Amino acid sequence: MPFSKPTRIAPSLLAADFARLGEEVKNVVDAGADWIHFDVMDNHYVPNLTMGPMVCEALRPHTKAPIDVHLMVEPVDAIIPQFAEAGADIITFHPEATRHVDRTLSLIKEHGCLAGLVFNPATPLDWLNYVMDKVDVVLLMSVNPGFGGQKFIPGTLDKVRQARAKIDAWVAAGGHPIALEVDGGIKVDNIAAIRAAGADTFVAGSAIFGHPDYKAVIDAMRVEIIKGESISA
Repeated sequence: MPFSKPTRIAPSLLAADFARLGEEVKNVVDAGADWIHFDVMDNHYVPNLTMGPMVCEALRPHTKAPIDVHLMVEPVDAIIPQFAEAGADIITFHPEATRHVDRTLSLIKEHGCLAGLVFNPATPLDWLNYVMDKVDVVLLMSVNPGFGGQKFIPGTLDKVRQARAKIDAWVAAGGHPIALEVDGGIKVDNIAAIRAAGADTFVAGSAIFGHPDYKAVIDAMRVEIIKGESISA
């Protein structure tokens, strides 16, 4: 189950070796990854072009780990059923990429997937005020989307705290649990601070796939996550 653990590490395939993606997925899950983060870019919403539903479908048999599909495409509605059929477990999208956020969230859930909203560094969290009942994941971008290997934007920490407060208030009022995911520039040396700010799901690309020992990096990240919990306690 996607939320079976209190914290989750989701390696981003954007930084993997595309010539051997199936092997990369197996290796990173064996190394301790909780989710597989699948970045979809259309060279329209963002200036890059990556993977589509057929790649997701090809990878699905290689792992039982949840596939976390991040749609950086515009418009989004037409491609959502394709990814659901391809084996996605979680589908997130940017509110700017649809005219009807509520309808798009409903479409994802109608196709049996968990649904989430993605917030760029300059996108306010106000969208959440109207759709918390349909959101399973809040994904905060800590870089401007489009390319891997970028540096973490420090101001994201304040936004993580704001999102955590919104989620905690929602749950305290009787709402369902919502994951708080952060994506962009996450490394061993900053993941503790991100956890302390309130994140519980961490997307890391080059920090994991750029290292020869995936397990060593993931284990080191888990140690730092625990340190972050002690800071926030």
